[in-house]
Amino acid sequence: MIHAYRETYLSRAQSVLGDAFHYAVNTCNISGSDFIKLFVASSVSKRMENGEPTYLAGKSGIEIVVEVVAETMDKEVNEEPQVQMGRSGEYWIGWAVAYYQWYSARKYGDIFKAATFEDLQNMYYTLHEADISKFVDIMDKRMQEFFPETNLKRIRTGYGCTQAALAKLSGVSLRSIQMYEQRNKDINKASVETVYRIAKVLGCTIEDLMEKH
Repeated sequence: MIHAYRETYLSRAQSVLGDAFHYAVNTCNISGSDFIKLFVASSVSKRMENGEPTYLAGKSGIEIVVEVVAETMDKEVNEEPQVQMGRSGEYWIGWAVAYYQWYSARKYGDIFKAATFEDLQNMYYTLHEADISKFVDIMDKRMQEFFPETNLKRIRTGYGCTQAALAKLSGVSLRSIQMYEQRNKDINKASVETVYRIAKVLGCTIEDLMEKH
């Protein structure tokens, strides 16, 4: 499986996003749902998705919140951080979601569409002491339910390209494209050349077309 970035940054990234959620909600009094909206709308979430070391390991959670709020609301955040006794539920949410984003290489915006802040709060009570793999399994199921279409179909229709046109422009047979979209063939097992041809036509990356199982 292709992960979002090198695993060496994972633990730090989880701590950073966990601290960001805790600080935003418990110190800055930003609701969890609102912070998610601000975070997803900001360039910070994209930089973390892309594995930029400065945002995964170089900044603190507080600095992440300050930047997110400044960029999206044009406001300053200067609340003094409180002493944290143990990990809060908000910390766990950021920590767990950061892990799933790394694991699945999905966009934060898509993850938070499939699981709202309230959904994640409800998961905390049963999962915060469980192995992270259980959270991954639940999120995988939610993602498949929320995004029933394959990435190929979603990107192709968003691009405004028919299956026939894609086949002609990419040189990949129409039948193959149909079977990939219907999950009768696994695009993850297709040759790199095949997926590259499709991605080139649709203006996306090979990773964008991969299915996260």
